[in-house]
Amino acid sequence: MQQVLSYIQKHQNDFLNNLNECLRIPSISVSPSHVSDVARCADFLAQRLKEMGMKRVEIFPTKRHPIVYAEWLEAPGHPTVLVYGHYDVQPVDPLNEWVKPPFEPDIRGGRLYARGSVDDKGQVYIHLSALEAYFRTWGRLPLNVKVLIEGEEEIGSPSLKNFLKEQKNLLKADEVIISDTPMLDREVPSICYGLRGLCYMEIHVSGSSQDLHSGMWGGTVENPVHVLAGILSKLKDKNGRILIPGFYKDVYPLSKTERRMLARLPASEKKLLKVTGSLKFTGEKGFSTLERMWARPTLDVNGIFGGFSGEGSKTIIPAKVGAKVSMRLVPDQDPDKIASAFKKHVEKISPLTVNVKVIKHHGSRAFLERLNHPIFEVAKRALEKAFGKKAHFIREGGSIPFVRTISDILKKPCVLLGFGLPDENAHAPNERLDLVNFFKGIEGMAYFYGDLAKWKV
Repeated sequence: MQQVLSYIQKHQNDFLNNLNECLRIPSISVSPSHVSDVARCADFLAQRLKEMGMKRVEIFPTKRHPIVYAEWLEAPGHPTVLVYGHYDVQPVDPLNEWVKPPFEPDIRGGRLYARGSVDDKGQVYIHLSALEAYFRTWGRLPLNVKVLIEGEEEIGSPSLKNFLKEQKNLLKADEVIISDTPMLDREVPSICYGLRGLCYMEIHVSGSSQDLHSGMWGGTVENPVHVLAGILSKLKDKNGRILIPGFYKDVYPLSKTERRMLARLPASEKKLLKVTGSLKFTGEKGFSTLERMWARPTLDVNGIFGGFSGEGSKTIIPAKVGAKVSMRLVPDQDPDKIASAFKKHVEKISPLTVNVKVIKHHGSRAFLERLNHPIFEVAKRALEKAFGKKAHFIREGGSIPFVRTISDILKKPCVLLGFGLPDENAHAPNERLDLVNFFKGIEGMAYFYGDLAKWKV
């Protein structure tokens, strides 16, 4: 093992250069103008996996963007791990807020700045670098490894579900490793075991057939803005509790043990608040900030549109207005049931003086892994050896639908070993990756693969 670790120490610049090559490819999956770039990135990764030493490397076309698959299965009697990641990235707007061009990697203050640096190319390369270290020193891997890197995660992974079902035998493994989540803090190794689900809705309120002069018609017809404001005000009470009937019916409650575990985490509320730039934390009464962030359902208005909001004044009663509303869900909430309950509630509290339409956009179930599975102890020990600090088990407040998809279809434990940080601007300008976490992450995964190889299968 020391041989592998020495290689990692000596070749940090090489790992960084390899990652930078990948970061220079603008693989923006949502943009039609970047389709060829996404395909180019898939080709680049496939070639990289071949050069590393993976025995089988294949690019699977989909209706949108290709999936890269690789395997090395020459360790009989040892476990098989499936490593998931994605190579597509978010758009870069607003471009003028980037200090340096988003696809020209730049190191400043011990951080690597580029679109995709933390989400998710940098985290993918943590695994590829650890595997390379084994190939270059041992000439082989300590266990069987399959790698799946998709190009559609940032657009909801539309092709992944069918691919998993069609290629279930190909992807058969003992456990799944995913690195697309943040750590609790810098150099604080973290293992994520839970993600919230999502239910995304839209409300349209329409009154008159066209915008009306507020001087002529004000006080005689219903104003859709007023109605919408009233609807939104009746979705939650002053204590942050959601007022939709039946909303909490299927909520999987936090156990006393888990609440104690979350309370002991080395998370500074002051530091967390600073990340947000807000004045004060608030939310559902009776729960801590971390509990509300990770393990309680929420409802948020994401945007309101309609009427006049430009410079100056325009005295109108808008004909149409709307709002977008998202709800983060926890186990065992069903997004379809929540969407139905939301629609019924909005329709019930809406006056008959306007037309109200409720639209469901998309949803996903929450994910929660069993912490008593022995692979979590293997991961914990590996990260502690690399970082020299205690590793912590955390949840994540965001939604990563593909994790639940992989878990449901492959029916194997999914371990989320993330090496990003909450303030690294994953979907914003000046996205970055802490290089200490990057290099220690490589060491951590080298330990993990070595320790996991000792399992009996």
